[in-house]
Amino acid sequence: MLYVFGFERIGVAASDMYFVDPDPIPGQGGAERGVRLEVRVLRPGDLPGGIYASRPIVVDRPVWRADLLESAAGPSGSLDRAHHHPKFDGWEPGGRVFAEELSAAPLDWVAGRLADLDTLLAEAGVPSSEAGPGDAADLRNAVPDIMAAVRRLLDGVAKGELARPPAGLAEEDIADARVSWL
Repeated sequence: MLYVFGFERIGVAASDMYFVDPDPIPGQGGAERGVRLEVRVLRPGDLPGGIYASRPIVVDRPVWRADLLESAAGPSGSLDRAHHHPKFDGWEPGGRVFAEELSAAPLDWVAGRLADLDTLLAEAGVPSSEAGPGDAADLRNAVPDIMAAVRRLLDGVAKGELARPPAGLAEEDIADARVSWL
């Protein structure tokens, strides 16, 4: 499932995710499941027809990412692999950053990060001009709705309805996988 919240030039996308890293960092081996949330640049596509045509919407490059993940072999809801990626190099994320506050209260921590777009952009090395003039306030006002969507995704993961492994394969037979919109 994919949720996208769009503002003038910044958007937030959230999706369930099942992930197996073929080259994990020590202690992070095995399948992971959970929710990925990204702050992305948005841009309107060219109008493909007349004035009544639907306009393409481009959910473009990532600025920041939070991965609310847990070991698929562990207890549901543990989020024992929750981390974030404060910077990107184009489309590639920097390394996983584990923050004590993120592990202690994942949803509150992510909400706090989203509520402060200016700091998030500065820490990501992204010029504030990438955002529209009202994006920070609009995003801050939408944080409750975004976090409600993230909570619904996490609930679906906990129930086994979302973030499922690729169909037809046993988890032990999956060397690498990524099942997600993001």
